[in-house]
Amino acid sequence: MAKKMKRAASATKSTNVELLNGQRPFYTTMLGAAYLADSLEALRDLPTNSVDLIVTSPPYALHFKKAYGNVSKDAYVEWFLPFAREMHRVLKPDGSFVLNIGGSYNKGTPTRSLYHYKLLIKLVDEIGFNLAQECFWYNPAKMPMPAEWVTVRKIRVKDSVEYVWWLSKTPWPKASNQRVLKEQFSADMYRLNRRGLKETTRPGGYKINGSWSEMKAKGAIPPNFVQAELFDAPAQSPENVLVMGNNAANDEYTLRCKKAGFKIHPARYPKALPEFFIKMLTDENDLVLDPFAGSNTTGAVAQSLNRRWVAFECVEEYLEASKFRFASLSTLTDIGKIAI
Repeated sequence: MAKKMKRAASATKSTNVELLNGQRPFYTTMLGAAYLADSLEALRDLPTNSVDLIVTSPPYALHFKKAYGNVSKDAYVEWFLPFAREMHRVLKPDGSFVLNIGGSYNKGTPTRSLYHYKLLIKLVDEIGFNLAQECFWYNPAKMPMPAEWVTVRKIRVKDSVEYVWWLSKTPWPKASNQRVLKEQFSADMYRLNRRGLKETTRPGGYKINGSWSEMKAKGAIPPNFVQAELFDAPAQSPENVLVMGNNAANDEYTLRCKKAGFKIHPARYPKALPEFFIKMLTDENDLVLDPFAGSNTTGAVAQSLNRRWVAFECVEEYLEASKFRFASLSTLTDIGKIAI
């Protein structure tokens, strides 16, 4: 991929993604293209200030090796920084970089690694990103790992939270929480709305006026805490937090992988995670990038939301199987081995 990618088509007119020169995409749709490529090389071929949003979940730094490839904690930060420099370069000035990254234990001891915090500090202090907001993905379906500390010795509780860091090139990235409003307010908010609220000052000094209890919006502003349940089922929660399932066993991608004999990507994130940020941080026809695409959940969600997308993945089997996410599209260009 020696030649540079042509600048993406104007977001006001075209919905097509102009592709990397010098390399044929693995498959395309009317809105996006997936490449079998080394993500660092592919990132270097993208033009500066061309991407509106990067949403990705790179391999975590775990103390045991995973089938999809992962780097040791000691080397992880320095391994990731070259990718981060390119991500910062390709983002538009008002663009955002959403990074899902999990924590882990130090090998042999019931203590937590700080590798992801060290990475965050480098991303801000060295690369130049701003931390727009830290978000947390709660997944109670996660397995109790490491079993040694949780289920054998019983000296730690289950680790059910992953970090989702929203980073940006400017302190003022494009964003609107009005696109991701929760459908319902909390029970307390309904109660306050019914009975009204007198002006008061809370013990912490926060001043509340009578209009605080009014429900002027179409929904409630969501928190930075997102919950995952089994099979993307609706949450039965008094807080009405956003539900994000990540272990669906009967979705189309999983069923078709099993039928075709393809290896299912072992570290998929739920479609609701990129959906939340794509809605909040982009407009229709904006360009969304996932440089560690895996099963290409990000591309499929961007497609469904009428955003242009580009995906990079270096494992051919994962990219081959990711076509199943676009099985309903008649516009898929089958460049790989299987037909949809």
